[in-house]
Amino acid sequence: MSLPLTLRLNAVDNVVVARQDIAPETPIDGEGIVTRAAIPVGAPVRKYGQIIGFAAGPIAAGDHVHVHNVELHDFARDYAIGTEAVPTDHVPMEERATFQGYRRSDGRIGTRNYIGVLTSVNCSATVARQIARAFENGRLLAPYPHVDGVVALTHSTGCGMADSGEGYDNLQRVLWGHARHPNFAGVVMVGLGCEVNQIDFLLDAYGIERGPAFQTMNIQTTGGTRRTVEYGVALVRDMLAEADRSRRETVPASELVVALQCGGSDGYSGITANPALGAAADLLVRHGGTVVLTETPEIYGAEHLLTRRAASHVVGEKLVERIRWWEEYVRRHGGRMDNNPSPGNKRGGLTTILEKSLGAVAKAGTTSLVDVFRYAEPITAKGFVFMDGPGY
Repeated sequence: MSLPLTLRLNAVDNVVVARQDIAPETPIDGEGIVTRAAIPVGAPVRKYGQIIGFAAGPIAAGDHVHVHNVELHDFARDYAIGTEAVPTDHVPMEERATFQGYRRSDGRIGTRNYIGVLTSVNCSATVARQIARAFENGRLLAPYPHVDGVVALTHSTGCGMADSGEGYDNLQRVLWGHARHPNFAGVVMVGLGCEVNQIDFLLDAYGIERGPAFQTMNIQTTGGTRRTVEYGVALVRDMLAEADRSRRETVPASELVVALQCGGSDGYSGITANPALGAAADLLVRHGGTVVLTETPEIYGAEHLLTRRAASHVVGEKLVERIRWWEEYVRRHGGRMDNNPSPGNKRGGLTTILEKSLGAVAKAGTTSLVDVFRYAEPITAKGFVFMDGPGY
């Protein structure tokens, strides 16, 4: 028995998804497409039971519906905050899953055991990478089999950035998150020395103290690139013995925090991989863990599906506020929220950002949205949460 040529995702949809290339004048089994009735111009095009765009001209039954005949414009959405929120059906404590993780001294759980080399400014990125590269051949790590490696995490912000505002706050939160990440048994932070984003400012702002597992230095004080690399390698080597004492132990799955994002989406992502990931997200939430959906431009047009699942009105309004911020941001810079999907997404069958977003939101499963966080804020909630972030 041959498979049908198309998939219908929702009974109210007026488009179906082609499973393969379909030749002209091919009967679509089960759809009764035998007439030439046209869809009026401006009529909504529906997929997943939601609006993904509007007909730009007459679309006859059996026509290919894509970027050539679908347009996008604003329309009212009913956020209906909290109307579909339901209590999570948690797995009983005695039946919850576990995994083998690293328990740190502050009680947080890591899934890996790395030494991290961080930078306060892009000027020290090369030094950080060279420090990490010194450990790539395995010779220096061979005596420490329980250390997973040495990794450099750099960024591209220069010396002269503003010392306040959203950009500065975002960078400091990212660096703080890396410095305190439970996958790091030790951290070396490298600066230049003259940058606005001084290492001491970060330590003061977030209460981070130097010690055997957290060391800092800067190129200008140490005496240039070569000496800083040598000193950094020595600092990492001093951390390895202690890091190697870490051992995996059985810990509850409720300590897992899993982040979800988009990449290489096509017409099937929202039908196959994303819903499967959504089922996995629901499973983790039921076991007490945390799932983080992010990339605000990638949920644009589907945010009403999340606000309906908001655990409180405050949570729903926090998400709407982030959507409004992005609308203002792109307007201020002469852009548009609907400049997505990318050319590759379109070749893969996606027509509008609404269609892409509806498929992307499927990764979030079905449980209630319990909180919304700004970019790089510490995740303090258990369950399904959203973090505001760019879609690049």
